[in-house]
Amino acid sequence: MPRWLLPENISDVLPREARRVEELRRSLLDLYRGYGYELVIPPLIEYLDSLLTGTGSDLDLRTFKLTDQASGRLLGLRADTTPQVARIDAHILNRSGVTRLCYAGSVLHALPLHPLAVREPLQVGAELYGLGGVAADAEVLELAVASLRLAGLPQVQVDLGHTGVVRGILDIARPEPALVDELLAALSAKDMPLLEQLVESLREEVGRALLALGRMNGGREVLAQARRELPRNDGIAAALDELEWLAERCPADVVSIDLADLHGYRYKTGATFAVHAAGLPTAVLRGGRYDDIGKAFGRARPAVGFSIYLRELARLFPDDAPRAILAPADDDGELRELIGRLRESGEVVVQRLAGEPERYPAGDFVFDRALARTAGGWKVVPRTGMPQAN
Repeated sequence: MPRWLLPENISDVLPREARRVEELRRSLLDLYRGYGYELVIPPLIEYLDSLLTGTGSDLDLRTFKLTDQASGRLLGLRADTTPQVARIDAHILNRSGVTRLCYAGSVLHALPLHPLAVREPLQVGAELYGLGGVAADAEVLELAVASLRLAGLPQVQVDLGHTGVVRGILDIARPEPALVDELLAALSAKDMPLLEQLVESLREEVGRALLALGRMNGGREVLAQARRELPRNDGIAAALDELEWLAERCPADVVSIDLADLHGYRYKTGATFAVHAAGLPTAVLRGGRYDDIGKAFGRARPAVGFSIYLRELARLFPDDAPRAILAPADDDGELRELIGRLRESGEVVVQRLAGEPERYPAGDFVFDRALARTAGGWKVVPRTGMPQAN
């Protein structure tokens, strides 16, 4: 095997993609800063018991594990940044009021999320700690929609769900944990034949509710349908009220309801949301409320947030090669001064070096202008008949 081959689903980020990803990263972090979210940079690796705290089995299979030679303890390479940010809020910052944090960095997956997914995605997101209720959910949802508008998504459709609906139904029957896992898998896959088999051992009321739930996805009319067909208890009613409130205030172009969307069910505790985009097999953004995740760090603070896989998002948009100015290999002082001013103003200026071949420079830049000596000194002039970028 050639030495330069990378592991399966691991890839380099080359200039064209890297430029788009970095532009998005900077713009999104600036957006979050405008809302008062402070940047944190957790470590890529930490003790496994801390890294997986509060996530149940959701992240375990996706986490690379190794032994720390210094302590003998198991370490994990983060597969998700959210638990780390929860640890920072609960144990490191230890603030008493509302804390808004954001992050951007690589995560590593032992298994890809889908066959074409990279195993080292770049994750960016925002988390709000210290405030429960729909007002905090609404702020985070607004920020999530603003993120995708800033990225250039032509239409933002948010799918809302709520773990409280399924929990309210299961609390009636309290099935065995193994059966719960099977029920959740069948609901998530909307595998109705399998679900029909699984509910045979449950109380008729519960089985009927779970089967109805598998078909409850669509517009806001789903909420009215749920109020008619699902059991009447306080947990389900409160979850539906929260979803109705959020749906009315969500700034997305389209808001849909999917009561069988159970992503993150093991640690999410309230409303959830996801955004899908044409051309991607999985959601480009996922988020929701996860109030219990900080308990093992000393404080079970209310929490809500979202994360975006940035490389996936960047691939959705056509690449516009950046425009640049080509400068000749000349050591003239006036030319050096002009190049400096242009770069300070944000222009890209590539100056040929002495001995560099007199051909179009390699790379993705399109040199639509050049610096030329005129009777009035060095000027920026248009380039005509220029070749396309490599």
